[in-house]
Amino acid sequence: MQKVMTRRGPRRSTRPPARRDSRRPGPGRIAPQAPPHPTELFTERLVLVLSGQKPLHWVARHTVHQAYEDLLWLADRRPLGPARPRIHRIGHFEPSPGSYEVFARVTAGPRLHALAFRLVRDESLRWRCTAVELDGRPPRPHDD
Repeated sequence: MQKVMTRRGPRRSTRPPARRDSRRPGPGRIAPQAPPHPTELFTERLVLVLSGQKPLHWVARHTVHQAYEDLLWLADRRPLGPARPRIHRIGHFEPSPGSYEVFARVTAGPRLHALAFRLVRDESLRWRCTAVELDGRPPRPHDD
């Protein structure tokens, strides 16, 4: 008497149904990611400078006009303090091609801060920060 094997339940093989060989797939390739949006990149850079984790000259070449003076004034006061800040949300508005008005919510310790800045693409196609505000107020003159 011969024993008849019947198939019961789901397939027990892990290979795809159309595959006939026993080789396993190799390590998967990770698809290259798109570079971060300039608004995200600049938000991270400004937060690192305003919290004192990076020096002002680290971002100085990306700022122009009054933005450098504003950032200098803010960085001296370290408004995001010694606590490690976290970026909660970044949003932007594009009033014209080649410029962004950016806003971000940042927490440092128990406090929530509002960061706003403007990015403009210059003739060399590089993004430059032209204005910076923190907590809804522009920096005051240096005569405290």
